[in-house]
Amino acid sequence: MPLKTHLSATSSRLPVQRLLAGGVATLALLLSGTAAAQSFPVTPAQRATAAQVAQAGIPLSELAPNAPDSHTVRRGDSLWAIAGLFLKSPWRWPELWGMNLEDIRNPHRIYPGQVLYLDQSDGRARLSTRAPGTGASEADLPTVKVSPRTRVESLADSAIPPISLQAVEAFLAEPLIVDEATFSRAPRIVATQETRVLLSRGDRAYARGQYSTGAPGTPLTETPGQSREYRVFRNAVPLKDPTSGDVLGYEAQFVGKALLERGESRREVVDSAGKTRVELLPATIDIVVAKEEMRVGDRLLPEPPRELPNFVPRAPGTPQSGQIVSVYGNAVTFAAQNQVVAINRGSAHGLERGHVLALQKEGQLVTDKTDSARPQLMLPSERNGLMLVFRTFDKLSYALVLQITDGVKVGDRFANP
Repeated sequence: MPLKTHLSATSSRLPVQRLLAGGVATLALLLSGTAAAQSFPVTPAQRATAAQVAQAGIPLSELAPNAPDSHTVRRGDSLWAIAGLFLKSPWRWPELWGMNLEDIRNPHRIYPGQVLYLDQSDGRARLSTRAPGTGASEADLPTVKVSPRTRVESLADSAIPPISLQAVEAFLAEPLIVDEATFSRAPRIVATQETRVLLSRGDRAYARGQYSTGAPGTPLTETPGQSREYRVFRNAVPLKDPTSGDVLGYEAQFVGKALLERGESRREVVDSAGKTRVELLPATIDIVVAKEEMRVGDRLLPEPPRELPNFVPRAPGTPQSGQIVSVYGNAVTFAAQNQVVAINRGSAHGLERGHVLALQKEGQLVTDKTDSARPQLMLPSERNGLMLVFRTFDKLSYALVLQITDGVKVGDRFANP
């Protein structure tokens, strides 16, 4: 766990530059993951790119048009936004890291309070943690007195994320896309107490995982070592490819969470006539989280393991193209910035978490009014923004719209940035 050490003054004398080095060494703008992650690998290709840029810098033409001379990192910043301040392409983190490779030995974290300076001397751009024109000699640097006494506190929660995780937090934990067989055979709520129609947090209900016809299903039982937490879904909507019409998966609406209190079972009883019959005893569940009110017929799926993903925004290594399948949200037609869309490419097509894709706006059919023949012209497609893939399934993926010029709708195309 990253630590911040405070030293108070009396004995040793160290240049301020050395004291800053430990904090500055954490600046790698697009390698940082979630706050709880500890370390992430740097690929040889990324390190080679950074080393090359460290030697020569990057051309001034690659800088963002309004790149600032300096930037102080503050809470609420994201690594994507900071990279976009200095470079035209925010996902090109190796160049940004390489611009300050001398100071950045451990490219995993950046913290509020660090100041980044843009050096544009010699016709090349470099990023540094020391202001341009300041001497590098330690003799010219101020000194402070420190004592052996230390005070240590964690910095794990203060590192800024690569993108705003609030926009995708729910999608990281909720398995919204399932196949038809999984959803149709999932345990379902079968009864409520006092014949209630709607269920909310704190209510008790009853559920079953077995079926009388078709596949038997898996009964809801308390198994040692297995979680008793379940997520509740309804309305598995088919997601179809806009061009072929093929069903790529089913998007289930997340409505809440339930805790299994007692597993389902069956028992034999003898009635007054002496006949033996089997009684089915459903499982008992308690509603612990209610995003929406639940009802009989809603399905349950086991709580998935909690993920702590590492988003490393980057261009895909292979050519990618496809279309928007859906815009997440009830009755939502167009997606804007920081909204989530489903696309018709997934892990089977080589997409990975962190891949950046360029949104395209289809050209319109217009009439050339300057020509007496009035011919029809098809305008070319134009780039409409960028989105970042943050969760992949087999044939589908969820992506967060990061930059947008115009609204995104179902059927819009995307390609490599």
